[in-house]
Amino acid sequence: MLPPKYGTPSLQAILKKNVNDYFELRHVKPTGNFSLYLKCALLLGAYLGLYIHLVFFTPVAFLAIGECVLLGLLTAFIGFNVMHDGAHGSFSRHPWVNRLAALSLDVLGASSFMWNVKHNMVHHAYTNVDGVDDDINARPFLRLCDTQKRLRLHRYQHLYFWALYALLYFFWIFFTDYKKYFTRKVGVVPLKPLRWKDHLLFWGFKLLYPFVYILLPMYCCGVIPWLVGYLIVACVAGFTLSTVFQLAHTVEETAFPVAAQPSNRIEDEWVLTQLKSTANFATKNRLVTWCLGGLNFQIEHHLFPKISHVHYPAIGRIIRQTCKDLGIPYIEHRRMSLALASHVSHLKKMGRRP
Repeated sequence: MLPPKYGTPSLQAILKKNVNDYFELRHVKPTGNFSLYLKCALLLGAYLGLYIHLVFFTPVAFLAIGECVLLGLLTAFIGFNVMHDGAHGSFSRHPWVNRLAALSLDVLGASSFMWNVKHNMVHHAYTNVDGVDDDINARPFLRLCDTQKRLRLHRYQHLYFWALYALLYFFWIFFTDYKKYFTRKVGVVPLKPLRWKDHLLFWGFKLLYPFVYILLPMYCCGVIPWLVGYLIVACVAGFTLSTVFQLAHTVEETAFPVAAQPSNRIEDEWVLTQLKSTANFATKNRLVTWCLGGLNFQIEHHLFPKISHVHYPAIGRIIRQTCKDLGIPYIEHRRMSLALASHVSHLKKMGRRP
């Protein structure tokens, strides 16, 4: 399937003007600020401290298990807060700082190069478009939209999805990055040519990961303690990452655009498809917003990915009011539990709907 085309844009100019006015009137830069840099230091410092304590000063079992859970959460939180802004160029006004922030993903085991293509270039451009958006391709294990083939096992996907989400981190690090690298594609979208330094960074960090997270901890702690700890960290990180991204796009209220054929064109303009296929959740909860790097403001992120997440609560009020004035969708769940319930209900319907 080829990536589709969109209808003629008209809403984007209105939203862009309203949001730009906010920054211009307040003389505020749309990139990160001191609060973001402080949060980055806290998250990275806590992560490094926990790693050192677990590997070199291994505590008793019950305390080590708790620290492994925290390390798994911090893995996801660094991805949400540091890597994500850096990869979108919104962490700082300095490109080299953004690149450094994005490289935190490579340190954690995944490839920032592959993420840039999969997330920035494909997912943001073709959100929830089956056959193009790789984020909704969990076949054969999950059926996430009506256009995907239904299998008998999907009748139970609303029960077993928890286990699959916990495996995301393993799958990402040890399979999907390599698949993209060797096939030179993200789904149906070809990768841009890799330069020599892209190859070097890819393999350099992929070789560093087993030393830092497997061999060294195994040597210092023993095989069984390492294995238990590693499984806890990876499963907590995978489940957290998967759940947050799914609550933003695969819930009952979101749409899955289908291009008309043979023109391969989606009638709605790009902005409207983003509003129909994306959902916010728990935007009044400051703790959730802080931990998730503003990804609960997914609408704001998709419409303005170059704006740092620290500004999402402010521009969210503008975008919500603009959508209300224009009579266009703005999907939001007041609490995270409501978004999770909607996601489970969606999985149940997709598993039983012919």
